[in-house]
Amino acid sequence: MIQSVLVANRGEIACRIFRTCRDLGIATVAVHSDADAGALHVREADTAVRLPGAAPADTYLRGDLIVKAALAAGADAVHPGYGFLSENADFARAVAGAGLVWIGPPPEAIEAMASKTRAKELMGIAPLAVDGIDADDLPVLVKAAAGGGGRGMRVVRELAGLDGALAAARAEALSAFGDGEVFVEPYVEGGRHVEVQILADAHGTVWALGTRDCSLQRRHQKVIEESPAPGLGPELAGTLRDLAVRAARATRYRGAGTVEFLVADGRAHFLEMNTRLQVEHPVTEAVFGLDLVALQIRLAEGEALDGEPPSPAGHAVEARLYAEDPSRDWAPQTGTLHRLSVPEAPGLRLDTGYGDGDTIGVHYDPMLAKAVAWAPTRAEALRKLAGALERARVHGPATNRELLVRSLRHPEFAAARMDTGFYARHLPELTGAAPEPYAPLVAALADAHGRSRFGGWRNLHSQPQTKRYRTDADGAEHEVRYRHTRDGLAAEGVVVVHARADLVVLEVDGVQRKFDVAVYGDRVYVGNTALTALPRFPDPADRHEPGSLLAPMPGTVVRVAEGLAPGAAVTAGQPLVWLEAMKMEHRICAPAPGTLTALHAAPGHQVEVGALLAVVQAAAAPAAAVPEEHTP
Repeated sequence: MIQSVLVANRGEIACRIFRTCRDLGIATVAVHSDADAGALHVREADTAVRLPGAAPADTYLRGDLIVKAALAAGADAVHPGYGFLSENADFARAVAGAGLVWIGPPPEAIEAMASKTRAKELMGIAPLAVDGIDADDLPVLVKAAAGGGGRGMRVVRELAGLDGALAAARAEALSAFGDGEVFVEPYVEGGRHVEVQILADAHGTVWALGTRDCSLQRRHQKVIEESPAPGLGPELAGTLRDLAVRAARATRYRGAGTVEFLVADGRAHFLEMNTRLQVEHPVTEAVFGLDLVALQIRLAEGEALDGEPPSPAGHAVEARLYAEDPSRDWAPQTGTLHRLSVPEAPGLRLDTGYGDGDTIGVHYDPMLAKAVAWAPTRAEALRKLAGALERARVHGPATNRELLVRSLRHPEFAAARMDTGFYARHLPELTGAAPEPYAPLVAALADAHGRSRFGGWRNLHSQPQTKRYRTDADGAEHEVRYRHTRDGLAAEGVVVVHARADLVVLEVDGVQRKFDVAVYGDRVYVGNTALTALPRFPDPADRHEPGSLLAPMPGTVVRVAEGLAPGAAVTAGQPLVWLEAMKMEHRICAPAPGTLTALHAAPGHQVEVGALLAVVQAAAAPAAAVPEEHTP
């Protein structure tokens, strides 16, 4: 039996697998880059091994280093997590060749399904011939044959854009996966993304564990998933399960895998098979009452599955919490995660790779956590998860929490009428939440707590105390006023029922409202409304001349516009500098037409948030520069 497992991944993935290993009495081994030396997955493991390398984002992809780490730590098995190494047949062979147990499918099955084109051939589906595409075939989808996560993917609606989309997809696929092969398939408008979780043992038994709907996607990245996929009908759901089992049997599969489909007009279109667990596997676990990681381990030990899987019960939904700023075109965010907490309740689960006080770095995916809710019905599950996220406390960089809450409560989603175009239709109405209007006053009252003990009040009427705050959500500055009185703190328009450093209670129009407060330096959180305490007199050193383009996040300058130099004329929206951060490339564009008067960025430079990259002297009043996410 397996006694010690090394997990060849990081963050939430490693923490999730370690949890099951602890439940089974199995020792755990973590690997880490220098950037992750103090990460939560390292702290939770029994043993940890450093992976050497100058590029932290690449160290986890070095299969040779991971095998050496497993042997050095005395592990007898390797779990690849559910990242790219989990679909690397050469890595699987290297693990087995070193005398270690591979907790995953056979290398031959990985190879058969690693290429989406070969997978389609196994399923009897032929991609479109690039040379033969005409206007009647549009729209089409260009996809990378290897990898996943939306990388190397382009929608083409006009023939004139096909060649450019092919070139861009090839370049991105080559950069992301080391394989520039792409293919073209029909793009199904208004379809739903549905997948089936499979498990197979070495004795010929294959389980198809229901369906999952993953239609709520933004930039081809899943945001909210649920199980079972609602509204399919028993016949279509049965067809999906049968096709998934067929894919597993075609490759003599063993272990856990995921078969993905696009469903439209009552038909199932095979997309691909991922030879691994998916990020969204907890919803299947909740509905079937299973631990899929535990089953992976038992299958690797040679155990057989029962003839039939357990019966599903209830409904589960998962939401992915990302560190990203909706006001900056959803640019990934970095910084200190001061607090991450979700209310505990039966049927709620939080999977995360971060603890309070951890740093969100620039090298990795910006997902902070997955919140999962199970309930007897879909409506109850949606309500439970939305309520938990609404009451969650996320103190640190900006996140998509508000988007998740509003999505779960949107009438179209609640009625299960969503498809993969949901956010294309509704994103503006789901973002831009106004900050709590009483947040600046509450912050000031919490800060003033206890000062009246030192003689702050007077018999004679005096000028009120003032404080200034800026709310992050809209950048607005607020001046608030309050007084110390014989009876305590007072402010106009409200009754201050209670005020202390961490809790303020106000009575507004006869209704008492409670506000919890947390302070981290000059950062104040009233609930989830973030504010910055402003000094009475701004520091002149903090000012930048008009037209200054500042780095919106830490990252690496990967490119500067060709021929760009001070004195050059630029147009509004013209890309000037490209930054790479958190596995994404971001364009910094000219905010207005004008002249470039300074250029401080150069390829290869590491920059911190707020670093001055360039200055554009506008021909008209300049607008705020906003980074635009862009795939290479």
